[in-house]
Amino acid sequence: MGSTTAAELLENLIGGQPVAAETGETLEVLDPATGEALARVPLSGAADVDRAARVAHEAWPEWADTPVPERARLMFRLQQLYEEHFEELAEVCTRENGKGIDESRGEVRRGLEVIEFAAGMPTLLQGTALEQVSRGIDTELFRTPLGAVAAITPFNFPVMVPLWTIPIAIAAGNTFVLKPSQRTPLSSLKLAELLEEAGCPPGVFNVVHGAEEAVNALCDHELIRAVSFVGSAPVARHVYARCATAGKRVQALAGAKNHIVVMPDADLDLAVPGLFSSAFANAGQRCLAASVGLAVGDVADELAERLAQTARESKVGPGLDPENAITPVTTAEARKRIGDYIELGIEEGARLLVDGRMDTDGGFFLGPTILDDVRPEMRVAQEEIFGPVLSLERVSSLHQALETIARNEFGNATAIFTRDGGAAREFRRRVTAGMVGINIPVPAPMAFLPFAGWKGSFFGDLHATGMDGVRFFTETKVVTTRWPA
Repeated sequence: MGSTTAAELLENLIGGQPVAAETGETLEVLDPATGEALARVPLSGAADVDRAARVAHEAWPEWADTPVPERARLMFRLQQLYEEHFEELAEVCTRENGKGIDESRGEVRRGLEVIEFAAGMPTLLQGTALEQVSRGIDTELFRTPLGAVAAITPFNFPVMVPLWTIPIAIAAGNTFVLKPSQRTPLSSLKLAELLEEAGCPPGVFNVVHGAEEAVNALCDHELIRAVSFVGSAPVARHVYARCATAGKRVQALAGAKNHIVVMPDADLDLAVPGLFSSAFANAGQRCLAASVGLAVGDVADELAERLAQTARESKVGPGLDPENAITPVTTAEARKRIGDYIELGIEEGARLLVDGRMDTDGGFFLGPTILDDVRPEMRVAQEEIFGPVLSLERVSSLHQALETIARNEFGNATAIFTRDGGAAREFRRRVTAGMVGINIPVPAPMAFLPFAGWKGSFFGDLHATGMDGVRFFTETKVVTTRWPA
């Protein structure tokens, strides 16, 4: 990819070659810390997607016939290159997304874990066999790749989320078309560069930039067998429905409204920094961020006071400075939308404990905002804000906290802070969310486990990563055999 300047127009990557988009429409990629242009990205259309899909489809038979150990060795080479370029990937991520450099390093590390998992594909793809299922008859089950598959990924984790799917799909024998967020395309091009250097054959991995037209074209294209999507709930519903109508496999990871319960017996020295980091790191732009704190009983006042003190003492600034705890949101549009939610919360009757709105000459900054005395019926308690805003609700019991979580349409992640094992067990068993933390504020699964959102946070049957990811990108073939005696 080389160094990117404000004047550079990015290109699609199809069949291992840079290809200009046919539409001629472009969008500026902005540095969230300064508002200055980093590059321009093409807004590709259906013709560009068609070209990428056909190239991926044509490359698939030879790649599927490549022995599984050879495909695994590609992952080992990618792992080595990835670690050599670790800091570069983290810096690119921070420059285009805005998040803190330590957050970017954590993201890059999480992406590496999926590459390491996919390197075990010779084991992960193993089938089963049973002889003598009937007299003289044996049965075998094989896992086979689908063909050309695609992923549509979001702006908030431009390194990690593409890697939820790329290594698993390719190591399993599929070819791949990636449509990264048009807001953060630079990380994906760096990943493509590393894949090429690792020896990925032309056409096995392709990148098409764009927005709505490119998304719809991937959902509709007859040669794309499966689509993995991560993004907002409305778009997830759209992608799920459109792919299902087209008869293709789809997983759509959607929005979230994550609650953290703080019990009266909680260790606040653990709970306060945990809740604060969960709510405000990455500028609150992550699907596992805690956007609602449920304070149980008489812990509420002290919890609110200590959170407010931490917020007022937090340094706001560019992500490349590790001293800055709060970094910019990714776009000016996001900053305005989040500011509107803060105003809405006040209008609904919430008490503005800390106001993070600020005037800046450049960059898209918002400090941490805390709304207290929030009620469950308020929109700020129900809707995904996706920014550095924490709503505090006061509840009387664990039972009321569980009811509050159950009423929300989303079910991505949740957590509880407590010293009581019985309360923790009750919470674990009863809570209606797919990823649960016990004294862990961001319960992100490791790569060998599924990213298991529930309810309106996920549309599909097989989740991303882990064995769900392997199953999503393969299909089973059952062979029943009888030989003449």
